[in-house]
Amino acid sequence: MSAPWWQWVASTDSLTTRIVSAGGERPFRVRLLRQGVGFPQPHEALALGMAARRYAWRREVALCVDETPWVVARSVAPLEALRGQCLENLGERSLGSWLFRQPDLVRGPLYATRHAPGFTFPGDASSLWGRRSVFQHGCKHGGLSLLVQEYFLSTMADDLALPSR
Repeated sequence: MSAPWWQWVASTDSLTTRIVSAGGERPFRVRLLRQGVGFPQPHEALALGMAARRYAWRREVALCVDETPWVVARSVAPLEALRGQCLENLGERSLGSWLFRQPDLVRGPLYATRHAPGFTFPGDASSLWGRRSVFQHGCKHGGLSLLVQEYFLSTMADDLALPSR
């Protein structure tokens, strides 16, 4: 992975904040693609330590600059742990706007991948890099485990003149 990509993929701060900064004066938008309840993909259930046939909250968004998707993301959380968190009411606000305000938030290791997202997203951009990590919140009270998967798109690379890999 090239150094410019490493700075994006390995960052542990708010991706939304980084995108807004990189976009400069261009408008930023979170486009809600899908949200609802269903079964997680087997690798998602494994990452969350839950049974594959247990219901989960799933949310897919595109992080856009000037209406162009730069990143697509999928978040998954066990449904029974979601009570009281109000994540289903985020709408077109970024998940990071909630996550990074939690004082007891713990982020697990970041895992990078070159695999494409396992869901459809708008446009004809391709995924160049992906990353995922599990966030833990409220661990003292049973807590919430939340898997966040983010895929950096070729449109972002083009707009920022990043290398293809």
